[in-house]
Order: sequence, then C-alpha cells, then structure tokens
Amino acid sequence: MWWNIIPTVVKTGAEIYKNHKQSELLESEAERRYYERMAKGEIEYTRDVYDQQDKSIKDEIVLFVVCIPIVVLSYAIISDDANIKSKLDLFFDYFGKFPSWYQWLIVGIFSAIYGLKPTLDIFKKWTST
Repeated sequence: MWWNIIPTVVKTGAEIYKNHKQSELLESEAERRYYERMAKGEIEYTRDVYDQQDKSIKDEIVLFVVCIPIVVLSYAIISDDANIKSKLDLFFDYFGKFPSWYQWLIVGIFSAIYGLKPTLDIFKKWTST
C-alpha cells in the first residue's frame, strides 16, 4: 500500500522542483529585461536606489547629526543656559563662513541620502523662471 504512494510523492516533488527552477529562470529573465530598460533610459534606477538604501543605517546617523542642534537649542531654552545658545550660534556663524561650495556639498549629501532631489529640481526650476 505505501509502495503505491511513493511514485506519486516523487512525481509531485519533481513537479515542485521543476516549477521552482522555472520560477527562478523567469525571475532572472525579468531582472535582465529590467536592467536593459534602465540602461536604455526607459525607467529610472529607483529599484536599485531603494535596495541600496533599505539596508543602510546612514540615514539614521545623518538624522541624528541633523537633530543635534535642535536638541541643544531646546535644552538651552528649557534650562535658561545662555552659554549653550551662544555656542550654537557660534557654530552656525562658523558654518556660514565656510566656502559656499562646501555648504552646498553638505546640503547635497543630506539631500541625496533622504531623496530630496525632486524637491531641489523643483526649486531650481522655480528660481530660473
């Protein structure tokens, strides 16, 4: 009785394996076509950008760095410590004295990390009109 089931189980297992391999082949072909379309410029590199950013902690680090002045300023206001606020003002004063190319480089880095390029493009179009 059990011996009659074995051919059916083997046949089912072979069919599942065949379907799995066929799915892998179709997925590989779809990915190849997708990259061809990206190379031709028909679609943007959004999937690759998303995949690269999905596994990164740099966004959290940059967000932490950006939030430090806000936290320091909040502490200065709550604690009435004018010394902290003056140091923060001094920091931004010194940052404002950096060359403009460096300031725009920093802004560009933060924009690239958070995907603000479309917003910058809109701003550029608005200022050029």
